[in-house]
Amino acid sequence: MTGDIETLEKLSTAYKESMPADLRETKSFDWYLEAVYEDPKIARNAHQRVADMFDYYGTTYDETEGVVEYRLASEDPLHDGENTFYGKVIHQSIHEFVNKVKSGARRLGPERRIKLLLGPVGSGKSHFDKQVRKYFEDYTLREEGRMYTFRWTNLCDVVKDQDPADDVVRSPMNQDPLVLLPVEQRQSVIDDLNDRLDAPYTIQNEQALDPESEFYMDRLLAHYDDDLQQVLENHVEIIRFVADENKRQGVETFEPKDKKNQDETELTGDVNYSKIAIYGESDPRAFDYSGAFCNANRGIFSGEELLKLQREFLYDFLHATQEQTIKPKNNPRIDIDQVIVGRTNMPEYKDKKGDEKMEAFNDRTKRIDFPYVLSYEDEASIYEKMLNNADVPDINVEPHTLEMAGLFGVLTRVEEPDAETVDLLSKAKAYNGEIDEGDDIDVKKLREEAAAKAEIGEGMVGISPRFIGDEIAEAIMDSKHRQRGFLSPLTVFNFFEENLEHHGSIPEDNFETYYRYLETVREEYRERAIEDVRHALAYDIDEIQSQGEKYMDHVMAYIDDDTIEDDLTGREQEPDETFLRSVEEKLDVPEDRKNDFRQEVSNWVSRRAREGEAFNPQDNERLRRALERKLWEDKKHNINFSALVSASDVDDDERSSWIDALTEQGYSEAGAKEVLEFAGAEVAKAEMED
Repeated sequence: MTGDIETLEKLSTAYKESMPADLRETKSFDWYLEAVYEDPKIARNAHQRVADMFDYYGTTYDETEGVVEYRLASEDPLHDGENTFYGKVIHQSIHEFVNKVKSGARRLGPERRIKLLLGPVGSGKSHFDKQVRKYFEDYTLREEGRMYTFRWTNLCDVVKDQDPADDVVRSPMNQDPLVLLPVEQRQSVIDDLNDRLDAPYTIQNEQALDPESEFYMDRLLAHYDDDLQQVLENHVEIIRFVADENKRQGVETFEPKDKKNQDETELTGDVNYSKIAIYGESDPRAFDYSGAFCNANRGIFSGEELLKLQREFLYDFLHATQEQTIKPKNNPRIDIDQVIVGRTNMPEYKDKKGDEKMEAFNDRTKRIDFPYVLSYEDEASIYEKMLNNADVPDINVEPHTLEMAGLFGVLTRVEEPDAETVDLLSKAKAYNGEIDEGDDIDVKKLREEAAAKAEIGEGMVGISPRFIGDEIAEAIMDSKHRQRGFLSPLTVFNFFEENLEHHGSIPEDNFETYYRYLETVREEYRERAIEDVRHALAYDIDEIQSQGEKYMDHVMAYIDDDTIEDDLTGREQEPDETFLRSVEEKLDVPEDRKNDFRQEVSNWVSRRAREGEAFNPQDNERLRRALERKLWEDKKHNINFSALVSASDVDDDERSSWIDALTEQGYSEAGAKEVLEFAGAEVAKAEMED
């Protein structure tokens, strides 16, 4: 067993290997100059570094949607997928956010704007913001994301009134060492770097030294008679700079406090009263660079619930964005370099948007909408992730449970369609990708209609995933208390109904509508449960394969205007139109659309053949459904429906085989019995009435 446990030695080795080799080393300015010539990206600004970070962890391109999906969000490689994001709308939002950062990297304007993540509660904007900060920390630990700053040393040798405690002073703003070069000489270096740079942007650095560093530079240059080389060789050390939110370096999260206690020094820094007695009040050495903008320099500033700040407090963001400077009290202006991200919910956004006095602030924001997920299967993946990340009791989540919970959430978020041919449920299914070739549904048009109809955008109102996740959690614990080893849609529906009116974020005016949506979901689940029961009663995989092959043989003969050999007589005959229509009618394919459907499945088979894949009707959703329904029609006459209705026959062999068939679909044994009672009785009654 000793080989399976971690030892202190192994833990220490793993930690050391995860840290940059030069983390504790000091370098000379000459070394840094050589390093940036070798790799100019070391001197990137914050927007450029963050933009490259997104690409570093990998991307995939969705040609259909025209959206780049970034692996740090779609797969979360650092945490084994624990913090994965689901839903096309979310990845569209992330794509838009990154595009703004990349535009800022090219100095197209967004570098001077706040990236404002706007969305309803629980839409994932805070989660995404946190993810970006965590990955930025990791990126700066890696060779590809490295950056450096500097510290002043041996100051007491030259600056006679320097406090001995301040003999070594780190750059208060963690500035890039290039700012130590005068502007003209610095630009000469930067021009060389851009000649060597392989990137879609150019290196720029027009910043001034922060006031304290400027003070030291002036004193030292005076001492060495303007010999810059002597200053940099004798009094500057280059050190690795790693972003760390907990240490408040390179990443800073700013949260609004009580309105009465808001103070701009939280953003820009304040006088260091412990140093006033040593240096005097107006001395730049007596300033404390502890403001949020100071801490975030060279990295990411994250403003939580940004628009809850007082109007006067938000004015500090005007210079921080447009001029990329801050002006603290009792200190000269300070240049900053950071990606400023803000997050806000809908009420605060509407309030500030309508405030004429906030026009300048609003003009300096780039809004990125973070709507709720609008695909119910993606929504189900959110709940599945929640369960996977938790210590869930030993309980079986029955088929359709999470999908139907997700469907309920989606119905509350999508706009009611205008078209008479498309109801809300059909629209939700279309958004989920459930569109058959013959369906007269234009998803793009539905989205455009919804965008025009919604106040801000579709998916910006509705029930939060948090509410649904909370009710799923309650339903799980209730099932455990009642010693039910499974969680079914019926149990979850009951919790939705019981607690809908107890949730503070759901407006009272919506209760009646949401109850109606819940009934729609119940009916949808009923149809799916009936399909599952029919599948259990009549399903035969060999028969499905056989009938599928027969169907395709006759389709190919029909398309090629050819004959086909009869299985019994061996004679050539025309394709069996009666058989073909018996399959197609199970999908309500009309007579005038049969050719389209046959060509569709023919093309599908041809594509698979070119890819070297054998024909399997299970892999084609529409064909599989049609064959299963035909098989049901063929076999239902031999089913003992009285046994299906009667609970007293629960232990007989026939009923046990049905339960076994349901467990193969993912049901627990107890859950299979419940679905037989719920849907089986309706199947039986309908067939017995026929």
